[in-house]
Amino acid sequence: MPNIMDEVATFPESPRVIYNRNPLEEVICQLKFPPILRIESESPAAFQESIRERYPLFSEKPRERLPVPDEIAKLIAENVPLTLANPSYEFASANAAWKVTLTRDFLALTSTKYQKWEEFREHLEIPLNALTRIYAPSFYTRIGLRYRDVIKRSELGLAGVGWGSLLMPHITGELSVKEIAPRIKHVARETVIALEDETSKVRIQHGLARSGKNGEQCYVVDSDFFRSQRTETGNVIQVLTIFNRQAGRLFRWCITDQLHEAMGPRVVE
Repeated sequence: MPNIMDEVATFPESPRVIYNRNPLEEVICQLKFPPILRIESESPAAFQESIRERYPLFSEKPRERLPVPDEIAKLIAENVPLTLANPSYEFASANAAWKVTLTRDFLALTSTKYQKWEEFREHLEIPLNALTRIYAPSFYTRIGLRYRDVIKRSELGLAGVGWGSLLMPHITGELSVKEIAPRIKHVARETVIALEDETSKVRIQHGLARSGKNGEQCYVVDSDFFRSQRTETGNVIQVLTIFNRQAGRLFRWCITDQLHEAMGPRVVE
């Protein structure tokens, strides 16, 4: 079995690029660990103080009663306690483009202004180091890195260009058939691919969607890389770095040269 530190390419090699017209709407990293009751039993004041310079905005979602259907609610007495959802703590940057979420069993970082991996990793290392120092999780049970790309043709000078010209045939399916494509109203696919390290997978969800602003038909490529095996705390960044490299190659594997060039790629050394 390859070491998780080794980089093994599942998708075809391609130069690492940053797009001037970046299609990424959201990037999420989630690190799950065995529940730490201390996180929900006391205020995370020390954690906040460690990250407050970068994430000054704080909000808390308290424990809530989970919803119960009316017909079931009628069958139980008023004094029967309902199962409670665990509280979560959110710490956001001043511009709200970066958000850290902490619960008793996971740490997450969400970015809506993703530019490149090095910047994302720097933002992640701040809460990750605080978590390690203050709460000392024994290990991680799941590591996930998710990229959500939304391709809007109007923003790329490609209005009127068919998806069959912008996406590779193994992605488009029926959308590549000129006679049928204009009549297709909905496409949604999900594929799970095992990566070559034998311990990780990627779940790719892709298809047509409508832009919330003007209702424009867009194409979404949502790739969730994850490892659901025990990972030691010292290996987290290395695993995520491999996922990042695979994610770039996956997206390039999905798109044609025409779309690639329209987004203004800049090669990163």
